[in-house]
Amino acid sequence: MATVHVVGAGLAGLSCALTLAESGVRVVVHEAAPAAGGRCRSFADAALGRMVDNGSHLMLSGNRAVIRHLERTGARDRMTALHPAAFPFLDRATGQCWTLRPGGMWFLDPSRRVPGGGALDHFAALRLLTAPAGATVADVLRPGSPLYARLWAPLAVAGLNGRPERVSARLLGAILRETLLRGEAACRPLFAPDGLSAALVTPALARLEALGAEVRFNARVEGPETADGRVTGFRSGGAAVAAGADDALVLAVPPRAAARLLPGLTVPPPGPAIVNAHFRLDRPAALPGGLPFLGLIGGTAEWLFARGDVLSVTVSAADALAERPAETVAAALWTDCAAVLGRPADAPVPPVRVVKERRATFDQSPTGDAARPPAATRLENLVLAGDWTATGLPATVEGALRSGEAAALVLLGRRTTSSARPGLFQGFTFPGRRHM
Repeated sequence: MATVHVVGAGLAGLSCALTLAESGVRVVVHEAAPAAGGRCRSFADAALGRMVDNGSHLMLSGNRAVIRHLERTGARDRMTALHPAAFPFLDRATGQCWTLRPGGMWFLDPSRRVPGGGALDHFAALRLLTAPAGATVADVLRPGSPLYARLWAPLAVAGLNGRPERVSARLLGAILRETLLRGEAACRPLFAPDGLSAALVTPALARLEALGAEVRFNARVEGPETADGRVTGFRSGGAAVAAGADDALVLAVPPRAAARLLPGLTVPPPGPAIVNAHFRLDRPAALPGGLPFLGLIGGTAEWLFARGDVLSVTVSAADALAERPAETVAAALWTDCAAVLGRPADAPVPPVRVVKERRATFDQSPTGDAARPPAATRLENLVLAGDWTATGLPATVEGALRSGEAAALVLLGRRTTSSARPGLFQGFTFPGRRHM
């Protein structure tokens, strides 16, 4: 039986492995770390005495691959949706609060849209859908307007990990096309009450085990050997692994690692850092708006997420912040959090864990987007997966999961184009193809 070796047990690798295993393909996953999940995982923090996520990810009901992943792993109940969709914001400078409530003719109702932005101002976002390839968000939208400062710029920074004058208008348009422009039912925030690993990673590993797939941890892959346009072997955890005539390799690793494993591969450069901080409070957090998350305008902190007595903060495009010592970062972010929670300005910083992701995403500028490679490579039996490949989406959980599906489909599809010789996965079927 043909074997596919998937390198990397992040969400892209897990998605690829699941798609292949459900089609009857023998799958072996090689993960260099001792745990799966990559940049989307949970860990037990000894200092906090709590399980926290490596970073906060806001997923929406319009993320179709996320929903597919939950359903195929039997984990649909591990995430809850906020119904109806609502997005609370607080302006740090003025203290003004508002809640964006999409759905129907929401932009005609001042109580459901951004204060200071007229109904017609909201239609300006449609220009993102037809933006030229080289355009940035700031090129397409109007900097300086209340709607730009209070919605489009924060959305660009959070969704694309970059300032609006730098990131791709087309990628922000992709977010709007799949969520806001599809109505309220596609905009409901999804929350994982028990953490990202419990929702997205652990059930996937259990499903892979049930399908007979093998997952090897602490198995760093090195030195793929090639001959006649295909991979013939590699090393995993120091041991040699031969790739037979019908075997294949999927590189579901970050771009820097993929370029190391496949010399000559063009990958997009890294984007800015993302900084996360997790504060353990003396009581459960209650955020303005009454919801478990909050967008903050004009502060150092950008997004706050409350889960029990842990308040998590996320700051994107945070290179400068990431250069500062962890205790300085914690103090700056706690100043914003204390104000939001109505605590004294001199309230001591509670127990905290600061997490700095210095290569959190690829560079999501128009230039970086143009450098993203497709799943297929010059080698017949090697394909790529990862949110940095050419998915048409930003570097998100949704993009990672879709990239894994796309990589699997490249391999599965080749069975129909190799009739001249029995080859890659000939005879396998993919019952889930109707969902794509």
